[in-house]
Amino acid sequence: MSRLVAVCSSIGLAAGGVAYTAYKGGEPVHARVTCSNQYKFPAGSNYPDILQHRNYMAQVLTPEMYNKLRSRTTPHGCTFDECIQPGVDNPSNPHFKEVGCIAGDEESYEVFSEFFDKVIDERHEGYKPWDKHIKDMDYTKLKGGCLDDKFVLSSRVRTGRAIRGLRLPPSCTRAERREVERVIVEALNTLHGEFKGRYYPLKKMAAEEHQKLVEEGFMFGKPTAPQYVAAGMTRDWPDARGLWANDSKNFLVWINERDHARIISMQKGGNIAQTFMRYCKGVNLLEQEISKKGWDFMWNEHLGYMATSPADLGTGMRAGVHIKIPMLSKDPRFDLFLQAMHLQKRGTGGTDSPIVDDVYDISNSQRLGKSEVELMQVLIKGVEDIIKMEKELIKGGTIDRLLPASVRDLYNKKNKTA
Repeated sequence: MSRLVAVCSSIGLAAGGVAYTAYKGGEPVHARVTCSNQYKFPAGSNYPDILQHRNYMAQVLTPEMYNKLRSRTTPHGCTFDECIQPGVDNPSNPHFKEVGCIAGDEESYEVFSEFFDKVIDERHEGYKPWDKHIKDMDYTKLKGGCLDDKFVLSSRVRTGRAIRGLRLPPSCTRAERREVERVIVEALNTLHGEFKGRYYPLKKMAAEEHQKLVEEGFMFGKPTAPQYVAAGMTRDWPDARGLWANDSKNFLVWINERDHARIISMQKGGNIAQTFMRYCKGVNLLEQEISKKGWDFMWNEHLGYMATSPADLGTGMRAGVHIKIPMLSKDPRFDLFLQAMHLQKRGTGGTDSPIVDDVYDISNSQRLGKSEVELMQVLIKGVEDIIKMEKELIKGGTIDRLLPASVRDLYNKKNKTA
């Protein structure tokens, strides 16, 4: 028989694999001889080995889902395999559970909705495909927010934004990346007053100047985290990447890092209400300016503002403080308290950074389904409670009455079980 015939035997699909053999004249040959593209292989032969993975991608992906989605492409040409590759290449993170997937463009969330809907449901605590996101950046509604400077060293509010019609960093071309840079920088250069500033393109920056800005917390370095590299976010580095900063360096925009724009408001001390006010004003001004030129940020009623990572949908906002809590941080119930208050902790140097001198970065863990004002109130209430407990422990007292009953009950239950 001269014609090449592929005979496929699907075995052990639950284990994420199949046996695939190609025959010519009764003799086995390499399968690549017969195939001009991956879709001539059965889906099972291309299913990723994710049995030992601990991320949301691996949690929701099934062979049946992969078979259904693998041959789809978005109008911009993004594929399903490109979306899941970061999670395939990076099984787990020792510090937290990663989403393990990215979107290549705005349409990825719709074209591969059977997959992304499940990831979003798991990551965002039951957010369903029919739910609608809430937007509210009216900073005058905020209550409180002047936190004790004796404990809170600094505050920061940041978000990501992406320009509709241009692919996201994992999939964009050089031309698209440069267009993002042009659109955002031109818009920012029209700002005045407290937002007047300048652009620092990375490719024109001396290594010493770049390192100094990174150490001061103003600038980003080349991503080295394996998931970002696997996603293709470091391609053509440092082309069309840079920092835009106002003259006071308390309002920054990182261009073409993980998203088209990462917008940051920051300042020393505990006045996070002021940080949030500047954040709201700056984000709104930027959106107004790009709209004047016929551009829009990616947004819809269901997912809110769109982002490269499903973890950053909705508000995309992470509001946080650097707070010194040498006493409370050693209490065995601290992590349970943070979880109950929808807060998260990390080191001040970033996601995987160590804790130094008992200073923690405490921020909101939710992004989607709640408004910017609501998330700020969650953070303020949580940090106020943290400060009260730290003060009580410094005096030698007990914090039992200051902890939510649910935290006390869960801690006692775990101890009894142990």
